[in-house]
Amino acid sequence: MKLKTIAALATLALSANACLAQSQGVTKTEILVGTILDRSGPVAAYRKQTRGGRQLRVDEVNEQGGVKGRKIKLLAQDNTYDPKRSVLAGEKLVNQDKVFLIAGHIGSAHNNALMPIQFEKNVVNFFPLSAAREMYEPVTSAFFPDRSKSVFFIRESTGFAELVF
Repeated sequence: MKLKTIAALATLALSANACLAQSQGVTKTEILVGTILDRSGPVAAYRKQTRGGRQLRVDEVNEQGGVKGRKIKLLAQDNTYDPKRSVLAGEKLVNQDKVFLIAGHIGSAHNNALMPIQFEKNVVNFFPLSAAREMYEPVTSAFFPDRSKSVFFIRESTGFAELVF
């Protein structure tokens, strides 16, 4: 299955939709997207492929002109599949790198530990890979846990049918 583009979420964010109206990670020329992966721990082999696939898709989008002229820059951090390292990686992405969103962060404990930091800065948590109830409740405008609901929301908000990763 071909990975889809980050263009839909970025387009959504750049629209007038109030739930994502913020500017961190979005400039006139660039959109910063963060991802936190286990690149050196127990599931590193799987996440290495995930990182490569995401980067390939970002490269494709950028070769086609980016999103409304903005190039996407994917910033990846290693968490060694440790919730404490996820928080450190997330703090760097949110506070130093100033990403617009963090996509595909795997692990319930990892996401639960990082979400307060993300939401404080209105950084979108897009498609966290977890089945924990906390990933779905309470509903917040900076959180897109379910892929099918996200596709519908993006389509309804922007008319754009593509999806992140």
